[in-house]
Amino acid sequence: MEFQQNLLEYISTSLITVNETVSIVESVTSGLIQLSFSQMPNASLFYKGGITTFTLPEKVKFLNINRIEAPENDFETQRMADIMAIKGAALFETDWGIASTGYAASVRNSGFKVFSFCSFSYKGETILSKRIELHQKTQGLDAQLYYTEFILGCFKSALNQILI
Repeated sequence: MEFQQNLLEYISTSLITVNETVSIVESVTSGLIQLSFSQMPNASLFYKGGITTFTLPEKVKFLNINRIEAPENDFETQRMADIMAIKGAALFETDWGIASTGYAASVRNSGFKVFSFCSFSYKGETILSKRIELHQKTQGLDAQLYYTEFILGCFKSALNQILI
């Protein structure tokens, strides 16, 4: 598994240039976003850490999410991704928060669809949210890798908007 090196370098350089920090909360990507950030040049200058919360009880416990905000049968939503990004940034005290949630496999809870939500917070506000839907026969790891690459590309775009 290899990430696009030029993308990793761009994100690293951008965050160092503006002297800002980032943290990650992920579910569906199971640590792949955190892994990609750990591979960036000088990561310790801007990447404070992350957490993988795979189920609702962990989202509630570690992110202090109100169970009312996350009904048991509908917690893989855009709203949940937005909450995860903001709460994760607050937890790690970072400028940026990145979150992913959704499904990497076609299962009953997903309506037999493969989809993900990602969200980016900046200084406590959601600035970008996206839904990604893949073919229902996409293999789990392929979906997770695609989501991760997509999220890195979206983060680059979000950084560009702030830098301009």
